[in-house]
Amino acid sequence: MAGWVRADNPSTLSADNHGASVRQMSTANTVTFYLHPKLRKQAMRGQHNFISKVSDVLEAAGLDIEFDRDDDVARLRAMDRPGYGMFLMQEPANARCLTFRKTYIYPFWHIEKQGKRWEWPVAQDRFDVAATDPQKAANFYRFWQNRLFDGATNKTREDRFIYVPLQGRLTTHRSFQHCSPIDMIKTVLKHDTQRYVLVTLHPTEVYTKEEQQALEALIDQHDRLYVRTSGMERYLQYCDYIVTQNSSVGFLGYFFGKPLILFGKTDFHHIALKVHDIGVETAFASVTDHAPDYAAYLHWFLQKRAINAGRPEAKSKIRTVLRGHGWPV
Repeated sequence: MAGWVRADNPSTLSADNHGASVRQMSTANTVTFYLHPKLRKQAMRGQHNFISKVSDVLEAAGLDIEFDRDDDVARLRAMDRPGYGMFLMQEPANARCLTFRKTYIYPFWHIEKQGKRWEWPVAQDRFDVAATDPQKAANFYRFWQNRLFDGATNKTREDRFIYVPLQGRLTTHRSFQHCSPIDMIKTVLKHDTQRYVLVTLHPTEVYTKEEQQALEALIDQHDRLYVRTSGMERYLQYCDYIVTQNSSVGFLGYFFGKPLILFGKTDFHHIALKVHDIGVETAFASVTDHAPDYAAYLHWFLQKRAINAGRPEAKSKIRTVLRGHGWPV
């Protein structure tokens, strides 16, 4: 890959404080990937499948590839650079930059102009179950059920509990949410009085003392409420349904055929019960009878609307997506 920055070329590189190298010069024909240190090293060595495929497409169009950090200083550099930029899971720095993000499971990806998933084109599109080939969808569904969960999706049941996977900022009501996560739990307890409520904490979140106290207060008030820190696959197998703001756990629940109530905006909302649209009471009244075509939806959402980097046509699809964003490829 002639256009790639090489870590052993001291004339064009300088070492950052993480030991990786960053190119100093940029032109209008340069695409810079802004990545955290570990991923940046991996990508520079050509060891990241998706970034390698994107880079191949860019280089075939005569563009050069560079790498930089993903901190605030690098973001300022991105705003001044004349070329293009690719950010991982971050808002693009300007109109010449894009964001790319894993579509919940490998090897599916999106390349978009905006960082908020609920603003992506796929989130605005209408899912038409009738337009999906049922046999292809069924085959796709079975393959990924087994690939991801090794037969666990064939051993599901309903054990009279609601699975509520939490994310962060439990006491804050953010703009894309119907209410704060703590208030979401209160709403679940209020509108379903027959089932246990099993809440799980996000493994990478650090919860404040205020958040912990708010959760402990709910536990003291409700005998039906339990909090756990792990066990996702088991809870997906045995829960009656899932309630979340927009956690990817809700998306994975589709592979288990579990109904989903969303309290937040997201891109995988099409077959969920959305309190933003239908209200809380209707969502909970409908959930036990809610049975969308999970196979058709996942085939459409992943195979049709995302980039499958494991497929032979991945580079062609990447090229089409980049052209759609106005890039010269």
